[in-house]
Amino acid sequence: DIYGPQQILRDGVIPRADVESSAGWRPEMQGLTLPLNRWCHISGLDLIRDGEGTWRVLEDNLRCPSGVAYFLENRRVMKRLFPSLFEGRTVQPIDAYPSHLLRTLQDIAPWSDAPQVVLLTPGVYNAYFEHSYLAQQMGVPLVEGRDLFCENGRVWMRSTNGPKAVDVIYRRIDDDFLDPAVFRNDSVLGVRGLIDVLRQGRVAIANAPGTGVADDKLIYAHVPAMIRYYLNEAPIIENVPTYLCARDADRQYVLENLEQLVVKSVAEAGGYGMLIGPHASRSELADFDSKIRANPRDFIAQPTLQLSTVPSLSDGELYPCHVDLRPYVLRGRSNWVSPGGLTRVALKRGSLVVNSSQGGGCKDTWIVDEGQMLTPQPQEAALC
Repeated sequence: DIYGPQQILRDGVIPRADVESSAGWRPEMQGLTLPLNRWCHISGLDLIRDGEGTWRVLEDNLRCPSGVAYFLENRRVMKRLFPSLFEGRTVQPIDAYPSHLLRTLQDIAPWSDAPQVVLLTPGVYNAYFEHSYLAQQMGVPLVEGRDLFCENGRVWMRSTNGPKAVDVIYRRIDDDFLDPAVFRNDSVLGVRGLIDVLRQGRVAIANAPGTGVADDKLIYAHVPAMIRYYLNEAPIIENVPTYLCARDADRQYVLENLEQLVVKSVAEAGGYGMLIGPHASRSELADFDSKIRANPRDFIAQPTLQLSTVPSLSDGELYPCHVDLRPYVLRGRSNWVSPGGLTRVALKRGSLVVNSSQGGGCKDTWIVDEGQMLTPQPQEAALC
């Protein structure tokens, strides 16, 4: 809607300034018509359980959601090392994710009966294990920007047999680097002319450029209103209560209660740009006070939740670690939700930060038939 008629903005449900000031807003994408009218083909939604056992949505990941390779590998390792745990239980399989992903990507190229799909990676220094793993599992080429070029209104892949037309690009690089003719002109990671081919409807990109606006943590706070506006329904899973520092009253409350809140930079990911008030030093609190006052639009705040925990074995000791769950949602011609997802674990004792870039780990997660719930022994619980 925001790249089309902008009805939600015209009706005042979301302030226009909140959208157009977002780091993920791409005005260059306005007016584009995409296949199946799909923009977000692959989503990773972070869910938590609070101290009362209530499920809540913590964050939305709609640019290039990561972690699915670890979700799949966790299950493979568990089945290899502990096959007896699976005996007599119906654990929903997750091995079909790559085939569901490939079908989703093929769906968004309706002009071809056999679309050529490629996975575009920035290279070996950025989540390359996941990129190469998914490309191998789907049976599609893994390419860098230098492997592609645009000519005669199409995207082409260089190959040993000459140029080969590309229909779908599963991109794992940020918008800024996709096309130096439209976004950052110093990018060497993308493909010059790519957005022009997208405008002509001759290539599909998953997720579409511009979806980063929905990753913005300020926009996240408006999602319940979006659900009511577009679907005339109440959210099934509520957001975490969120204070927008761009609002005067919210900002005053946040500044007066910094030591009790979690403050997040709206455009950061990976656990960066975050303050956990109860664990912060005086200098850290003062630093964030200054940052919020200088750029209030850049920050939100949330209560410090008592996240649910799981037993974890580390350095020979068993202790509780906080977790969240990231299920994956695929949307092509139909929708598919992963059974389970990536359970991220804050391995540092007492930490609330589950991101792998901040020392977090991950665990296999089972969806089992009712009546088959696993009651593990302590040595098993650390691995389940």
